[in-house]
Amino acid sequence: MDITDYSYVVVGSGLLGAVVAERIASQLDQPVLVIEKRDHIGGNCYSAVDPATGIEYHRYGTHIFHTSNEKVWNYIRRYTTFNSYRHKVLSCYNDRLYQFPINLETINRFYNVNLKPYEVDAFMDTVRKGGAGEPSNFEEQAIARLGRDLYEAFFKYYTVKQWQADPRDLPASIFNRLPFRKNYDDNYFFDRWQGIPEKGYTDLFQRLFADKKIRVMLNTDYFDLRHRLKKDACLIYSGPIDRLFDYKYGRLSWRTLRFEQEVVDKEDYQGNAVINYPGPDIPYTRIHEPRHLHPEKAYRKDKTIIFREYSLADKGDEPYYPIPSESNQRLLALYQQEARMLKNIFISGRLGDYKYYDMHQTIDKALEIFETGVLPLTRTIHAV
Repeated sequence: MDITDYSYVVVGSGLLGAVVAERIASQLDQPVLVIEKRDHIGGNCYSAVDPATGIEYHRYGTHIFHTSNEKVWNYIRRYTTFNSYRHKVLSCYNDRLYQFPINLETINRFYNVNLKPYEVDAFMDTVRKGGAGEPSNFEEQAIARLGRDLYEAFFKYYTVKQWQADPRDLPASIFNRLPFRKNYDDNYFFDRWQGIPEKGYTDLFQRLFADKKIRVMLNTDYFDLRHRLKKDACLIYSGPIDRLFDYKYGRLSWRTLRFEQEVVDKEDYQGNAVINYPGPDIPYTRIHEPRHLHPEKAYRKDKTIIFREYSLADKGDEPYYPIPSESNQRLLALYQQEARMLKNIFISGRLGDYKYYDMHQTIDKALEIFETGVLPLTRTIHAV
């Protein structure tokens, strides 16, 4: 089947594209063309096995599936079995490890006290120094909630490294995503279901794309061949929204990541999947050790693999995180206005919506696009 014959075209093989493609193939019994710029499926969820250690790792940083959305959970379980992993993060400040996000153990260890949960609020009132009025940026929000000591220890320089920006130039909403706990709960997520696909994320995507009606073209740039596609095809686009409109209003800013890989001749390097390094003297933001993501697997005892993560702003061609500045939001609004004028095109995903999505949110968005967008178009689309 030639690419000119497809009535359903999906740009991007990450979770959004994979779920919509699977739904079209299985529920509408229609052929789907999936166009992927990279040399692999799965987007940033892509996983592989390190040949030197046999350890399953995530190429683009540690990805933990977690959700309390029963619809999403029931859907994704059809294609994979999740292990029992529960995500716990540590933060290394002044060569001492603390539980993170901040909880009662962190507070007691940092201040060398022994508070009970019901004593936390009164104690925090003595260290908080919020300014007058509503916090207007990341730094003000953090200090208002945690006080300056905890903010500078765990957030100030980490944020500078992570976002390549002064925390005073970032919106307060970024800090609001981080939980603060007055008990000893050290789970990173609160969601009902959590885990890692036992056979890895790439296996999950292979199952999502297993239908023979789905054709995936790797190493292919949609913009090199969009002129050859059906003009009235249903297009699901999960790439950068500004690129779709040829950057006519300018480019949106992104934060990207670089990973430095090292094989270590030890069974266990750091004892945890992720450890943050918030200090200004350390150039990377965190170290990942993926062997801990699969407690059910018996990996070799003489080697492990670690990844040091470095954050970069507007460098390279791998956008990871949108930067929610006022200028970017104004630019986004212009592109979204353009998008509303298009027919038969659905733009979404982290890149398409220019919005931070967790995996379960992306799946939920994909199901919504199929059910409320693609299905109503089926009467007007005539696939060969």
